[in-house]
Amino acid sequence: MAFSDGFAGAALFNQGFCYTYDDVIFHPGFIDFSADQVDLSTRVSRNIQLRMPLVSSPMDTVTECEMAIAMAEVGGMGFLHFNMTLDEQVQNARKVKAHTPGYIAQPAVLRADSSISELDTLRTNRGFSSACVSEDGLCGSTLLGLVTTRDAELVRDRSTPLADIMTPVSDLVLGSSTKSLQENERLLLESKHGKLPIVDQQGNLVALLTRASYKDQLNRPPSGLPSFDTEGRILCGAAIGTRDADRLRAEALALVGVDALILDSSQGDSIYQLEMIKFLKHNLPKVDVIAGNVVTQNQARRLLEAGADGLRVGMGSGSICTTQEVCAVGRGQATAVYKVGQIAKDFGVPILADGGIQNSGHIVKALSLGASVAMCGSMFSGSTEAPGQYFFQDGVRVKKYRGMGSLDAMKKGSDSRYLSESGHLKVAQGVSGTVRDKGSVKIMIPYLAHGVKQGFQDLGANSLSKVHDLLATGELTMEVRTGAAQREGGIHDMHSYTKVAW
Repeated sequence: MAFSDGFAGAALFNQGFCYTYDDVIFHPGFIDFSADQVDLSTRVSRNIQLRMPLVSSPMDTVTECEMAIAMAEVGGMGFLHFNMTLDEQVQNARKVKAHTPGYIAQPAVLRADSSISELDTLRTNRGFSSACVSEDGLCGSTLLGLVTTRDAELVRDRSTPLADIMTPVSDLVLGSSTKSLQENERLLLESKHGKLPIVDQQGNLVALLTRASYKDQLNRPPSGLPSFDTEGRILCGAAIGTRDADRLRAEALALVGVDALILDSSQGDSIYQLEMIKFLKHNLPKVDVIAGNVVTQNQARRLLEAGADGLRVGMGSGSICTTQEVCAVGRGQATAVYKVGQIAKDFGVPILADGGIQNSGHIVKALSLGASVAMCGSMFSGSTEAPGQYFFQDGVRVKKYRGMGSLDAMKKGSDSRYLSESGHLKVAQGVSGTVRDKGSVKIMIPYLAHGVKQGFQDLGANSLSKVHDLLATGELTMEVRTGAAQREGGIHDMHSYTKVAW
């Protein structure tokens, strides 16, 4: 007997309503594999493969070099924001592409003539208890020594130069850039020292290993292989705008090895993006171009026909975004992902679900509705790798987090992504605020990924391509939840409880 139970995506998303992730619930499928067998490998753009379907958003409180490095180390990818000068963005990209996975991402480095007070500031701002001392105060210049708080704690004159108190390089145990990570780790442990500077054959500081970072690595869940480019360097993306100056920015970023460029605009269906795509595909053919943001098929088609290698989907769904409220334009994120995904697959181009991600269930929904990657902003804000310093607010350890449409961000130049000229009135399309300390994304992401694998197992899909096939054939069925159903699907009827994600 034929029967109907639930709706295929084509039926659900063509009823005149737009839905968020929380509105939609999937029906379970048949399980004949374990969660560990689920393959989450994907593409973030036409030519770039990832092992993990997660990338960090190009927001100035989310992704700079430290976040981009961490994302690549766990199998994802980070996109550097462009709310900074060209030189600053290029320097961030250079640090990412030069990084060797397993080492300290941004070691503290000072000059020999730097004072102890500068070491104090470094400890306050970044929590470092020691610093390498190099000729230029930068990684890549000649290593001169190492200084720790133990060297400085009893010195009353805090203007004393580090050269007077540091341990000179001749007395240090050094690792070598020609040795493997495992060999240098073994040397660190055998030396019984807390720090192991890594130098090249010319004596230049290139990296740092610490006993603390080694212990942290042992205590973290395994993260798998990093994301590498064809030359063995970790992957790095970056955002640019669509103005003439951004063409120079794009060329400079490509020169240091950036793998993909995002055209960063809240509304990507514009002549400016079409012209920029044409320029980039002609002048930088080896760099993939991700266009957007879009939420409709008409928007997507124009960008895809222009040659976009990926699409960023979402408008007004971010936790700090007020675009839908201010401009009355946008779309529920579940509907946007499904609709754009349907046309993008005809072009063989992956889409990035950008915004509205709050938990692993939302990632499952984004990927199952047609996305190849989930782009996270608020999810990764407040993490150890996010830009900014921690501070305490009402007794809670927090970091700043803001939308790129907030007035604070616009003052630094992000108004260009809202197609606003600097001389015009600025109307906020986002807010500024704070988020709790979330720890390291290197701990968070493996747990998120396993939650996604468990979701795919419940759906009966052992890979991303399989769940997309189930969506296309209508075998993946779903329904819309009422408000009562959503409440029932969460924690309820408890006097008290503690919610621990992992």
